[in-house]
Amino acid sequence: MADFKRWKEQRLSRADGSRKGSVDEPIAGIVQLLNGYDCFCTTSSCSGRVVVLEQPPLPPTAEDTTGFEIKKQNCTWLMVTHQICTIEDVLTALQEATDDAIFKFEPFVLHVQCEELQDAQLLHKVAIEAGFRNSGITVGQKGKIMMAVRSTHCLEVPLSQKGKLMVSEEYVDFVIQVANQKMEENLKRIDRFYSSLQFALENRDRSSSSTLEEKEENNTMDSYRRKKKSKGAKKDDECTSPGKIRGLESEDETESNLNIFH
Repeated sequence: MADFKRWKEQRLSRADGSRKGSVDEPIAGIVQLLNGYDCFCTTSSCSGRVVVLEQPPLPPTAEDTTGFEIKKQNCTWLMVTHQICTIEDVLTALQEATDDAIFKFEPFVLHVQCEELQDAQLLHKVAIEAGFRNSGITVGQKGKIMMAVRSTHCLEVPLSQKGKLMVSEEYVDFVIQVANQKMEENLKRIDRFYSSLQFALENRDRSSSSTLEEKEENNTMDSYRRKKKSKGAKKDDECTSPGKIRGLESEDETESNLNIFH
């Protein structure tokens, strides 16, 4: 607990390393809510975005040792928005492209380090129910527990090659409409996740508080019963003490003897 809290304080005190330099407004409440609990620490997030980026083509042999294509480097961001976009925005961005340009929609993503596995399981349940079906939990070799909120409704479409638009503007407009619909659904899921998360955490707090109160009440009752039992045993000892009985018998015998010789 102490180690996690100390690490969290150090993590949150660092400057935001994202391109934007701050948390996206649509998910600011979620990030604040989670970081308000000692058992959670958000490490990265994005509310969802529509981007146009330029990527130089890969050489034919650009593969890593596992056989998968290596990640493309040196991307140039021509446009990025976390809201609904327009065809004018996209076409203006494409005019700046000199290499291959790609249009992408990327949904909400959130990474949270959790102190205990049960904390990650709570987040996972809320995320799945809110529609983020690609969410998952990973546990590192040193016990580091990470919960990732993700979904699968992404979109990626190549639009230009070597700076030349390869599709019609009508198709560009169609792709943008699809992306905007995905963004609207994405924002609805974010709202569901936020509401469900608040409800789940409040329920857990109430449950923990009730359990603590019940435990304290049980301890008080147990203490009361022990004291009562101890007091009752003491009274029984006083009533049946052999010394007391002998003392009473002696007084009775003395009184009887006095009456005889009176």
